[in-house]
Amino acid sequence: MKKQLILEDGTVLVGTGFGSDTNTIGEVVFNTGMTGYQEILSDPSYCGQIVTLTYPLIGNYGINRDDFESITPAIQGFIVKEAADFPSNWRNELSIQEYFQMKNIPGIAGIDTRKLTRIIRKYGTLKGAICGMEEDVDTVIEKLRATQLRNDQVKQVSTKTPYPSPGRGSRVVLVDFGMKHGILRELNKRNCDVIVVPYHTTAEEIISLSPDGVMLSNGPGDPKDVPEAIEMIKGILGKVPLFGICLGHQLFALACGANTEKMKFGHRGSNHPVKDLATGKVAITSQNHGYTVEDDSIEGTQLEVTHIALNDGTIEGLKHKEVPAFTVQYHPEASPGPEDANYLFDRFLDMIEAEKSEGAELCQNVQI
Repeated sequence: MKKQLILEDGTVLVGTGFGSDTNTIGEVVFNTGMTGYQEILSDPSYCGQIVTLTYPLIGNYGINRDDFESITPAIQGFIVKEAADFPSNWRNELSIQEYFQMKNIPGIAGIDTRKLTRIIRKYGTLKGAICGMEEDVDTVIEKLRATQLRNDQVKQVSTKTPYPSPGRGSRVVLVDFGMKHGILRELNKRNCDVIVVPYHTTAEEIISLSPDGVMLSNGPGDPKDVPEAIEMIKGILGKVPLFGICLGHQLFALACGANTEKMKFGHRGSNHPVKDLATGKVAITSQNHGYTVEDDSIEGTQLEVTHIALNDGTIEGLKHKEVPAFTVQYHPEASPGPEDANYLFDRFLDMIEAEKSEGAELCQNVQI
């Protein structure tokens, strides 16, 4: 069945629909990863977005039970050059066609994804629609330009009630802003006693759980749309060690007096080089974010930049100068091939142990 992809700038691309036959509207972004489409489509950080995959063949190894980052996908749609009809892999259980139909996700194949990516890189992210050929183009464009994308994505994807993931080790309260399951998996691997709480949990409620550390998860959208989380972070800073990832990193920066801004087209992919300023080492990282911490806003705060992106020089890591807290913009729980950034979870637990055993002074000596 023919479908059309219509962008708010007037661009129209025609392809073949797959998955759900419903129409959809969202922010059109692109991801440069060569693999990992299952993780991408199930990542809650893509809530409200239509994702373009730049790699030309998607679905060739199918869908399996183990690689999901959430139970219910929040993605609005998928744009690919070619969707594989007959996947081949020993773990394969479903084709992407079958999975997209099951989860009511619309997709469009046969699109010149290189052309589409160049448009986004030139003009920035655009609102777009995947719809049937019967839809009038001018009417859809007018609707796109009038549409205000929702700003409650975190509320949509966060857990509604707290729940435990028991372990015998350090107790970590994990604040769910749209948490990838990989974060929970890494904490469980280290035997942490994890309590996952909703995005609007207050500082007082978190402290009442007697945590040894607090983790701020990834999530979708603009960090300034979650003011209650900013206030919560202010309330726990200095009281318990803190580690933030992606949206958690941006919220931490805002809580410490820095500022964030929307990027032209963001970082989305599994091959982004990031430099650790303390060691000089470069890690190949997985990233998915459309906002960044402003360089100039760090001055005058108690924050120190620890990591930078080598592609564009944007801030990729921060630590607090006075209290045990650090964050990264990228995803250390992901495995984009290497597991270069996985050590950050161990650093977090080292910080917790230092805080528990010898107090905050020793904790500051842990290298971030």
